[in-house]
Amino acid sequence: MKNIKVLGTGCANCRTTVALVEAVAREKGVEISLEKVENLPDIMSYGVMSTPGVVIDGQVVHAGGVPARSKVEGWL
Repeated sequence: MKNIKVLGTGCANCRTTVALVEAVAREKGVEISLEKVENLPDIMSYGVMSTPGVVIDGQVVHAGGVPARSKVEGWL
């Protein structure tokens, strides 16, 4: 199971990223633990200055803008 965190304060791009990660995981049959992190100090602790950010198993894999579907598929 992959532990995924989407970092963002709740903007439309952040919500879109959460939905995209959920949809791709469901389509691929990959079990994930998905957490939405909205607390600004927590987001900044990852070194992410532009949101949404995506963290997988403790490593930042994306920051700023909605990731491409193909990118998310590659992560999963």
